[in-house]
Amino acid sequence: MNPIFRQAKNKGFVEQLTLRNMEPYYKELGIRWDHALFDANWKEFENYEIAIDKCAIGCLRLSHDSCAYYIRDLQIDPDWQNKKVGSQAINFAIGVAQKEGFQLLRLRVFCANPVVALYERKGFRICKTEGGTHYMERELS
Repeated sequence: MNPIFRQAKNKGFVEQLTLRNMEPYYKELGIRWDHALFDANWKEFENYEIAIDKCAIGCLRLSHDSCAYYIRDLQIDPDWQNKKVGSQAINFAIGVAQKEGFQLLRLRVFCANPVVALYERKGFRICKTEGGTHYMERELS
């Protein structure tokens, strides 16, 4: 089943999904959820809803600077994890970055998050690890 990616309009859904999925890592690292920062980033990022059969099951949030595109957030509803949706979302992000002419896609991920293995399978490499976070990047062709 192939997900569709469309502009996200339901900020509440995205925030709640992100908070629910990230809560264990935030607790482990002593990070507090910052609603004001989420709000500010909502206006700055490219926010995509991931849907299957018109039902939202995740989100993908992207941004860029002059040298790279960034996966700022990729959240999949737990019922849909491990069903290749994350892999398809990464492929979508690669396509967006390439279409915009970028040669580099970067992201940050908590070291304890098992999704690190997916990013490595998709060609990302760890460039630096700091404060419980891997900084990863992938060159685009």
